[in-house]
Formats: sequence, C-alpha cells, structure tokens
Amino acid sequence: MPSHHLAQVNIALPLEPLGSARLADFVSALAPVNALADAAPGFVWRLETYGGDATAVRAFGDDRILVNMSVWESAEALSDFVFRNPEHAAVMRRRREWFVSMKEAISVLWWIPAGHIPTVAEAEERLDHLRQHGPTPRAFTFRNQFPAPDAQAAPVPADGALRCPAG
Repeated sequence: MPSHHLAQVNIALPLEPLGSARLADFVSALAPVNALADAAPGFVWRLETYGGDATAVRAFGDDRILVNMSVWESAEALSDFVFRNPEHAAVMRRRREWFVSMKEAISVLWWIPAGHIPTVAEAEERLDHLRQHGPTPRAFTFRNQFPAPDAQAAPVPADGALRCPAG
C-alpha cells in the first residue's frame, strides 16, 4: 500500500456563464466524465459539493473560476485517466471552445500522505508555488514530475531530458 497519493488541481475561467448555450456541452459532460473518474483504476477522491461536481466552489481569487481537484493512487493512474480515457480526452480537446486561455499555470500536482484530503486553500498555495518557482517536489506538472517522498528515484521529466537539480 503506498504511503502517498497524488493530488491534482486544475482551474478554468469560462468564456461565458455555466448556464450559457456556449457551455452547454461542457456542462452536460460533467456528470458522465466525473462518473468515469470515480470508477477509474487508481481513483481515490474528488472535490464535489452536494450537486455532485465542484462548479459551486469559489476560489483562486475569482468567483468565475471553476475548480477540479482530485486524488489518485499514482501519477500513472491519473495520467491514464486524463490522457487515455476517450471521453475525458474529448472534453479536453474542446477546452478552448469553453475557457479562456490563461498565461499562468492552471494545473498542479503534489504528493500527499495517503488518507489526507487536500483543501482548496492547499491547492491554491501549491498552484501559487508552481507559478512562482516552477516545478519542484512541492508543486509540479505532468511534464516535470517528482517521485513521492518515500520513493528513491530521481525526478523523471516526461520528455526524458536530464536536468540538474538546481534548474
């Protein structure tokens, strides 16, 4: 049993309100894609309100921002769902139709002790850390991952390039 799980958050700023015709396809995909995530191998937890999703959560200094936060047993499990699940990938391909293209990082990964449920404030701090310092063991990306604190391996960037620890 792993002693750490992988937390992730990603945020999005909709081009229009969630009730608009422009976002109707996105909104209609929320419940089915969330159900797929809930059933995916390695899934542990996701942020949701009584409505079954997190669209009512307000954070990151802007009430319009949507928050998606979840916990997975491993980076591989999260990656499999995010990039290899056809329904999720279909939604990802359409994100530019629905959301503002933001210049700063909009997603971050970090390791948490197994059993810990991250808070939105914790996610905000990790995303801010990534934006200020780039990928570090505290806050990183799919492209520049770091091993869990109890793992012995060195960081392995997704592109396979070796980097010196200082940058």
